[in-house]
Amino acid sequence: MTKTINLANLSSIGIGGTADVFMIDSYDYPDSAYLIGAANNIIFGPDLPLLMKLSKTFDFIRIEDEKLIIGAATPSGKIVSFCKKNDIANFEFLSHLPGTLGGMLKMNAGLKEFEIFNHLIALRTKKGWLKKEKITHGYRTTGIQDVVFEAEFEIISGFDASKIKIFKQMRSNQPSDPSAGSAFKNPQNDFAGRLIETVGLKGYRIGGMAFSDVHANFLVNLGNGTFDEALALIQLAQQKVYQKEGLWLQNEVIIVDKRFMGENSPLKNSSI
Repeated sequence: MTKTINLANLSSIGIGGTADVFMIDSYDYPDSAYLIGAANNIIFGPDLPLLMKLSKTFDFIRIEDEKLIIGAATPSGKIVSFCKKNDIANFEFLSHLPGTLGGMLKMNAGLKEFEIFNHLIALRTKKGWLKKEKITHGYRTTGIQDVVFEAEFEIISGFDASKIKIFKQMRSNQPSDPSAGSAFKNPQNDFAGRLIETVGLKGYRIGGMAFSDVHANFLVNLGNGTFDEALALIQLAQQKVYQKEGLWLQNEVIIVDKRFMGENSPLKNSSI
């Protein structure tokens, strides 16, 4: 079954046209399609591949055999609410991370040392259940290639509401304008925001898009921003930082456009 979706309304950065999206409501899906999830770290281009998205079938959370079972389409806010109600610790950080579980698992989302993989036991794909130990994962990256349907986590008692305030403070330097989260991954022992600021691009604007003047590593939509404007800023930052520092900033934001998704693309998505 397909559903016509306004991608600008779906995406947190507010860019994209309409597309017919295949809705996954079973354990079968077209291998040639690209999974978009809640689109909180995606910029949609005009040349789209076939898109797919998990349906509400995979929006669930329950306790089973003393483990926490969560569907991959379950929003972060719902997970936090369930854990608060059932006094389950270690998911408080999700209160300030937008999106659904599947996308967070795909990129090992987190805040500082708190990552979604920390208390993962296993996840389910079309290949069946995979133990965490069998899945390559690191800072904001994993080796997950298939659609994740659900995941199993260990349960530790002690929901700590005070941590939510701490995580809120950790995110207080992030802009309120529409964005797709961090534009680039932090290089080892450095910060992408600092590097962008060093080359004079903090607050720099092209059309309706800009690197935020609040946090330079956030590409923000100031109103009617376009894909081409976003792309121009991403490329400009990569080029300027490379010229000055000799390192290439890797995308954390995901570019969904067939022209920029190949293995040899200079904008190849490092997190998909």
